[in-house]
Amino acid sequence: MGLLSSILTLPIAPVRGVIWLGELIQDQVEQQLRDPAAIRRELEEIEQAMASGQLSEEEGKQAQQAVLNRMLES
Repeated sequence: MGLLSSILTLPIAPVRGVIWLGELIQDQVEQQLRDPAAIRRELEEIEQAMASGQLSEEEGKQAQQAVLNRMLES
């Protein structure tokens, strides 16, 4: 039965490959979003943007809060 099912499901093999690749990419993105070094780097970039005047105080606080919320969700 294994050979027969392999032959019958062969046409959908590319679809399964694309689904697997999508799941792999999603896992990598989630890992990067939860990476403490990436979070720290993003918070430092926000601080620098606030210090240079690219972001207002309110925009900076909102950006920092968004980063912290994302960290707490994971």
